[in-house]
Amino acid sequence: MSAPGELPAPDGLTLRTWRADDAPALLRAFRPLEMARQAGRPVTTGAEALEWVAERESERAAGTAYTWAVVRDGVPLGHVSVAAVNHAHDTGWVSYWTVEEARGTGIALGGVRALARWAFDDLGLHRLELGHRTDNPASCAVAVRAGFVAEGIDREKLRYGDVRHDVERHARLATDRVNEG
Repeated sequence: MSAPGELPAPDGLTLRTWRADDAPALLRAFRPLEMARQAGRPVTTGAEALEWVAERESERAAGTAYTWAVVRDGVPLGHVSVAAVNHAHDTGWVSYWTVEEARGTGIALGGVRALARWAFDDLGLHRLELGHRTDNPASCAVAVRAGFVAEGIDREKLRYGDVRHDVERHARLATDRVNEG
């Protein structure tokens, strides 16, 4: 499926594809250790940031993942994605993050709400899932406020260094009645 390069989002936000000229923003975003883990592999140089953008473009072209920067006034403040898209079952996996200075400002919530609307209405998915470490209450709050219902704990699912973390899984269905105001 062809996805738009831009989506409207609430509160003056726009979702748009990541671009090569976003490399400096990505380097700043992935600098903190907590964020570096979100990248899957290091993003510490301009070349690595460009590779990260190219991988997102390849996933979009293959129809396996759709990723956007969450921007306000042209500045990337966060990221939302629906990946592991499975059209046989009409499912996808949602992820999101924000840069440090944008945390707690509604950037993630606005991005997730806009992404979910698009995934249900335009991509035709029925079920969206996401997960967060159980020691990340801010991520849980975003999930719940975006209409994702907690479904259970995946014990010791993630490993960062020598520490394993439980993950709480949430899901939202296209048929769920969610107040997105």
